[in-house]
Amino acid sequence: MASSSASSAAATPAEPLRRNRVLSSKLYLDVPGSKAPVVYSPAYDIAFLGIEKLHPFDSSKWGRICKFLTKEGHLEKNRVVEPLEASKEDLLVVHSESYLNSLKSSLKVASIVEVPPVALIPNWLVQQKLLYPFRKQVGGSILSAKLALERGWAINIGGGFHHCSAEEGGGFCAYADISLCIQFAFVRLNISRVMIIDLDAHQGNGHEKDFANDGRVYTLDIYNAGIYPFDHVAKQYIDQKVELLSGTKTDDYLDQLDNALKVAQNRFQPQLIVYNAGTDILDGDPLGRLKISPEGVVIRDEKVFRFAKDQNTPLLMLTSGGYMKSSARVIADSIINLSKKNLIDLGSQLG
Repeated sequence: MASSSASSAAATPAEPLRRNRVLSSKLYLDVPGSKAPVVYSPAYDIAFLGIEKLHPFDSSKWGRICKFLTKEGHLEKNRVVEPLEASKEDLLVVHSESYLNSLKSSLKVASIVEVPPVALIPNWLVQQKLLYPFRKQVGGSILSAKLALERGWAINIGGGFHHCSAEEGGGFCAYADISLCIQFAFVRLNISRVMIIDLDAHQGNGHEKDFANDGRVYTLDIYNAGIYPFDHVAKQYIDQKVELLSGTKTDDYLDQLDNALKVAQNRFQPQLIVYNAGTDILDGDPLGRLKISPEGVVIRDEKVFRFAKDQNTPLLMLTSGGYMKSSARVIADSIINLSKKNLIDLGSQLG
């Protein structure tokens, strides 16, 4: 929380160990210039005996986004960056050993991903079919911060598990990829000021708790206050919150975003922006309960990328929540629009 004293960023007894873990990690791959700073792996997608269909989240969303971009000629397949899986040592940079051990219980994982039948499945299978895809996405989020600093922008077609904190998962979020990518960036990228712009329909209570007293991180969170997670403890750690009513429409939403970005620009000058770009704000989303049009999402993303470009600040985008089949098409269209507006360069003839 940026309005807190920055002294909280000072080393604690755990800090040298965290630093060593970050420095010894293999996740910061050297990515050749021939690749675009777009991160994705087919391993992101979850296919789990049909059980994944018991949650409203479209667990093949990530692959479908990539397919739209590549099949339509906006991004060459061989230019996509494949991340490594986050290892246990990587995850321990933020998570406690006890939390990671708790994921060895299928019952615990079932409660986090909100799919009760997962509790009945052997944990080795839960690890392979559910948690491994999540760990690959975490690796993608962490690598995206490095790419953003190198290229000016990066998109992880996945990640954005903003309900997970160091000690607690929930809301389909088992690992705290946002907190992890920022902690890695502090150590490896020599930065000390990060802004989180969380525009998923839900409050980003996970990262808010993790950076509760950390003056290096400024959080702007625009969310529907009438839906999950109702985390009143985490709310007090938000530097700048905009609480929306269910049913908020596109024009009103975009006006509130414009005003919020102006305030944020005056309050905090980041060296990196982490943009959590959930599409559960779409009209018809069963969980987000807002009424933003597909065009409104495209304009929203363009505004955030322009905000970063105007300040010459590197930005990484995570796709986060979005519970309708139409989300993948909207995200792909938004990325195509960013390319057409020269806010990103996908490096293709059509881009």
